[in-house]
Amino acid sequence: MTVFHFFNCAILTFGPHAVYYSATPLSEYDTLGTSIKAAVVYLATALVKLICLATFLKVSESDSFDPYQEFLKALIGFIDVAGLYFALTQLTHRNISQNHKFQAVGLGWAFADSVLHRLAPLWVGARGLEFTWDYILQGLEANANLVLSISLAALGSLMWLRKNKPKTLIPIIYLSAGIVATMPSITRSFLVHYSYCYDYM
Repeated sequence: MTVFHFFNCAILTFGPHAVYYSATPLSEYDTLGTSIKAAVVYLATALVKLICLATFLKVSESDSFDPYQEFLKALIGFIDVAGLYFALTQLTHRNISQNHKFQAVGLGWAFADSVLHRLAPLWVGARGLEFTWDYILQGLEANANLVLSISLAALGSLMWLRKNKPKTLIPIIYLSAGIVATMPSITRSFLVHYSYCYDYM
């Protein structure tokens, strides 16, 4: 039963990436190399973020909400935007359209995030003797992150690759990109703060 639970959670976590790749024209245009390059850029970006988090953030002794620390986390989250910029503009891609390029980069970005943050906890925890909802929620979080990564790559493609943007849409595109880039940090800090307040009610 525990192996069955592990496979269910693994399919929920990693299956949508494979379905997205095969159900869209990405598989027809052979964009797997682009996705793999984006995944490698994500791993390098994650290493830089880890170094910045360890350098600039202090370890809090209490679970209290510190707005300055949360602002720094959100600011460090913009390293993802720099990594996506590099993946979209500096990597050499095969002769694929801009539409397929941002989808391939977003897919590789989301898959690398799922492997880096969810594979080891899933392998260790989902095979345990007790059933827990945590790993199903991790799978759902990976699905939401897939949508978020492709959305951020689409906004990055609009910002950096498209030349003839309507001038009225430029502030909206940049504002949306800023919101999407800081969304993981905002939601995580809000949920931690909410659960902290709920524990003391």
